[in-house]
Amino acid sequence: MIQLIVGEEGKGKTKHLLDKVNSEIKEATGNIVFLDRSSKHMFELNNKVRLINVSEYDFEDVSEFIGFIYGITSQDHDMQQMYIDGIMKLAKLDKDSLEIVVKRLEKISEKFGFDIIISASIDESKLSDNLKKLVIVSL
Repeated sequence: MIQLIVGEEGKGKTKHLLDKVNSEIKEATGNIVFLDRSSKHMFELNNKVRLINVSEYDFEDVSEFIGFIYGITSQDHDMQQMYIDGIMKLAKLDKDSLEIVVKRLEKISEKFGFDIIISASIDESKLSDNLKKLVIVSL
């Protein structure tokens, strides 16, 4: 399952994502991974959440980002949830490629049985109907 938290930059999406991950870890039976562009949120996350600073991996394009996700998935068979903060910058996406990446992530999520919760700096009104169905928070 894929869920989206969307809104323009600076509206508080990361706070919603952090609140969600910290409340979910209390009930988690598997592992939770949080992908971010830095380590600055390390102390805001429960210490049971695995924080990955993605900026250290310098993706060239979307396919490298998807390959990175597969790599994480292959190393963690007990993954229950993956949180991706700021996917537009993290994976170097534009509005048009967001839907393609979300579809790819949806396939990965279904195949390997874990949820992916994504924050994206885009207004909900600019999303396709398919993506609007996935929105849980719009700021």
